[in-house]
Amino acid sequence: MQYLHTMVRARDLTETLEFYCNKLGLVETSRYDSDQGRFTLVFLAAPGDVESSGESNVPMVEITHNWDPEEYDGGRNFGHLAYRVDDIYATCQQLMDGGVTINRPPRDGHMAFVRSPDGISIELLQAGESLAPREPWASMPNTGSW
Repeated sequence: MQYLHTMVRARDLTETLEFYCNKLGLVETSRYDSDQGRFTLVFLAAPGDVESSGESNVPMVEITHNWDPEEYDGGRNFGHLAYRVDDIYATCQQLMDGGVTINRPPRDGHMAFVRSPDGISIELLQAGESLAPREPWASMPNTGSW
């Protein structure tokens, strides 16, 4: 398993980047705009991590700005922790065997979400190429929120 990033949401991207970059000193390493999804992702690294973040994308803070206005309450501004895993199916099976609910199953062989006992959302991402879809994951519905 490899730690990838922590995601937080931003109401005002300019104001948020002013804080993280100009005041805290983090460095923007990449940006992705999704017209269809109506969001922007900005990845930030500490100055000492910029070189390694380009090689492995870790450790990072992912700032997610949803273009449609939304008030974040109940911790919704904190998004999730993310980890890259060698085999998403094996990891999810191990978690299920341990009594963990798979909130968003890896139907695509690439991404799954679970929650910690404290309700923290954790994203699991398949290392390398997505695995071929397979059962029981391919037809497993979402459970709860993720």
